[in-house]
Amino acid sequence: MSTRQKYLLLHILIISFVFLSIPITQVAECARVIEPVLIVDKQGKQVDTKTSFINLRSSYRVLSVSQVQSMSNIFIQKKTNLGFYGHSTINHDYEKKSINGDKVVIDYATGLMWHQSGSSNSMQWDKAKQWVRDLNSRGYAGYHDWRLPTLEDAASLLESIKRDGLYIDSVFSNNQEWSWTGDEYDSEAAWSITFGLGGVYRDDVVDDDNGVRPVRSIK
Repeated sequence: MSTRQKYLLLHILIISFVFLSIPITQVAECARVIEPVLIVDKQGKQVDTKTSFINLRSSYRVLSVSQVQSMSNIFIQKKTNLGFYGHSTINHDYEKKSINGDKVVIDYATGLMWHQSGSSNSMQWDKAKQWVRDLNSRGYAGYHDWRLPTLEDAASLLESIKRDGLYIDSVFSNNQEWSWTGDEYDSEAAWSITFGLGGVYRDDVVDDDNGVRPVRSIK
């Protein structure tokens, strides 16, 4: 056997001995080490997703009263023929930020970015949709994909107790007792949130006026 062959054999034996001397439990422990997956939003904020987002529906639908009363992530205190009184069961992780002078609230629990104050005036449903289009034309906080929230989005903001007079976290402004969503009940009514009473209602799209609190996804 040549000197090189002897050296290679010795090297292999040493490596095998070191590997076999590692406790099995230590190997198993090492196998469980998983690097956390991070999502970075457009502003460079890293979102830790070791626990995943609570996914809320982002596309609009026509919803019956029974469908509304069967939403997930909601505790219903009382059902009515117009909706319900209740609050969200989501454990939110809010951060208030100012981007280019525009105030937003990021919820890292749901992966949503909210307009912090919303509209200062109430308006009909069609005008609310136009208000959001105008917001996108201006590029509020540098984004052009703002939308009316779905009922699931908006209901996620309902708190179980009043804060500054409304059932919504104090990280948001308290100038909106009522707010539209993009979901419809039928051709004459759409769903809205009442932060003043703490619940969900269907409102006439022509005769009723509500505020607008746009949202966008950071996912």
